[in-house]
Amino acid sequence: MELDDVLWMLTALAAVVVLLTRMRLSATGRQPGHAQIPGSILNAHTVLGVTALAVWIYYLTSPSDVLGLVALIVWWFEVVVGILILARWLPGAGKHAAAPVDDNWAEGPYLSILGHVGLLLGVVFFTYCVLAGKIT
Repeated sequence: MELDDVLWMLTALAAVVVLLTRMRLSATGRQPGHAQIPGSILNAHTVLGVTALAVWIYYLTSPSDVLGLVALIVWWFEVVVGILILARWLPGAGKHAAAPVDDNWAEGPYLSILGHVGLLLGVVFFTYCVLAGKIT
């Protein structure tokens, strides 16, 4: 498998993570876990994700060093916001912490953990490819 194919597959998976996060968390009444995700954080995740995807896809079709670095910066901001969303699911230990909601694997934080840790690893790989000059 060629590097270009891997990069395009990881790009498609990143788009799925952004889309599913938006769809899943936009219905605040159905959010499982310990805390609701504020709309501003969800909107930041979506805007950063769409921007990162647009700049990254443009970079993959016409590579330039500056464009690659801009894409990486936006990707890293996207990853940080995604990790912040995951942090909202950490159980609270305080006296007033809400009890966890019983849900299955696809409705709890585990699918989001899989997606966002995968996105983190993908962005690490993107960073390696851009900084090592592997994309031509």
